[in-house]
Amino acid sequence: MSRENVNFQVEERSGRITRARAKELSESGGILCSSKSSGVQKHILRANSKRMASDDIKTCSGSSHGLPNKRRAVLKDVTNISTKGFDKNCRNVSNIQGAKTTRKVSSKAKANAPSNAPEEILGAEEDANTRLAEDLSKIRVVESREVSLRETLDEKERTEQTRSLTSRECGVSDMILSVSSEESIPQPNEKYMAPQRSAALRDRGVIDIDSNSKCLQSCSTYAPDIYDRIRVTELDQRASTTYMEQLQQDITANMRGILVDWLVEVSEEYNLVSDTLYLTVNVIDRFLSQNYIEKKRLQLVGVASMLIASKYEEICAPRVEDFCFITDNTYTKGEVVEMESEVLNILHFRLSVPTTKTFLRRFIQSAHASYKVPCIELEFLANYLAELTLVEYSFLKFLPSLIAASAVFLARWTLDQSDHPWNPTLEHYTGYSVSQLKTVVLALHDLQLNTSASSLNAIRQKYKQPKFKCVATLTSTKSVLSLF
Repeated sequence: MSRENVNFQVEERSGRITRARAKELSESGGILCSSKSSGVQKHILRANSKRMASDDIKTCSGSSHGLPNKRRAVLKDVTNISTKGFDKNCRNVSNIQGAKTTRKVSSKAKANAPSNAPEEILGAEEDANTRLAEDLSKIRVVESREVSLRETLDEKERTEQTRSLTSRECGVSDMILSVSSEESIPQPNEKYMAPQRSAALRDRGVIDIDSNSKCLQSCSTYAPDIYDRIRVTELDQRASTTYMEQLQQDITANMRGILVDWLVEVSEEYNLVSDTLYLTVNVIDRFLSQNYIEKKRLQLVGVASMLIASKYEEICAPRVEDFCFITDNTYTKGEVVEMESEVLNILHFRLSVPTTKTFLRRFIQSAHASYKVPCIELEFLANYLAELTLVEYSFLKFLPSLIAASAVFLARWTLDQSDHPWNPTLEHYTGYSVSQLKTVVLALHDLQLNTSASSLNAIRQKYKQPKFKCVATLTSTKSVLSLF
């Protein structure tokens, strides 16, 4: 066997030559099993392995020799992905494709590698795969850092925007608060501040009825301001005092009195509060002051007005059918509802108006301030005298507050004639002096005595009941004219 054949066989064999294989070759005449020949063989194999390892390394490093350029293309694609920073989905797809290509290239490298390649070739491939894995992990770390950095920047921007908006809102709210505190919110009036007010009232001989008030409904803290406002309102929302002569031609003052007297009986039938009765009469007078009405529809106006007042004042107002029934079905439900709408439109839905009852509560409280024990007869008698004026058309020319003050004046005089019924406390809280009450008190005293012999007795019968202490039967023995 020639030397070239020996070399061919050596190059064709792969792996280590064992003793059995060497013996087989020696017997066949291929290779002698001597130390020299084995040294030459080892030298040849080592040289071949070094050459192939260097070629493989050059191929992995991007050389033009050895394997094809697919591995370089894969690395170039991976580098482009890491530098250009495509969308997250594109990056994931590229990473997957790069990993698959790497696996294909490594498998092809293993397939194309010579069968007699030593362990160094496998080590070089493993080193290349390791570096590629490290590059991919670095790319993922950079991508995750970019994403986290982008999220952090977005969060900072949102935080700054929120802070700027909050600061603007705070600035606006501070501006509103400063403006409202200086301009919109009224400053406390010194005369209504509790300590100064009580001291000033004591100096004038006036009892402060709001300092020790335990009734929450009296609104003692704001009562002076409230009643000052009500005194202005009663001047603005008054009925005409001459609408019977100037506007109405088919009805008279006597017809109005008959209607009011009947409504008193209706309010008693349905147990309505006195506020409802006062508001009903107020609505009737204001409506008749602006709208002409025929005699046959006057009762319809009264029923619709009481329906409106009941809805405004009562907790459980009577139904429309109840008012139709009380009129003996003279009017249908549709007619009552239609008149209700007409009245509300004429009055522009202005129902929060001060009546005599509104002032009577405050003035009776002032009258009780001089009593050690509240007098229930005083309250009933003052209410009785005030309700007598509802029937009389002539009392429209007097303000509700003036009628209430006159009713308290006459009631005190009727119950106790040993002392003058007026005092500084009543004069302070009513705002009327004795001389200002003279005309109304004298007219009210005539109603109490029924000097005109009126047949409208619904109110008198109402206050003759024991639940009202029969105050309608009380009269004064002395002349009221001596008080002025």
